[in-house]
Amino acid sequence: MTVERYLRLIAGAVVMASVALAWLASPLWLILTAFVGVNLLQSAFTNWCPMMTILRLAGAQECGVKIKVE
Repeated sequence: MTVERYLRLIAGAVVMASVALAWLASPLWLILTAFVGVNLLQSAFTNWCPMMTILRLAGAQECGVKIKVE
């Protein structure tokens, strides 16, 4: 998988987990959902996300189109 796909997977999993924890344990878990949302929003404007940096360091593939030139 690529960095972008991992990022969407992780963000979705964290949001779903925090919503479940807010429902089961405490509504304060929704702060985690807001944190993920704010990070996604700022990354739309800055094109930088801390999780993408971590994923790149972990060796996840970059998304890119390979063009064969003959």
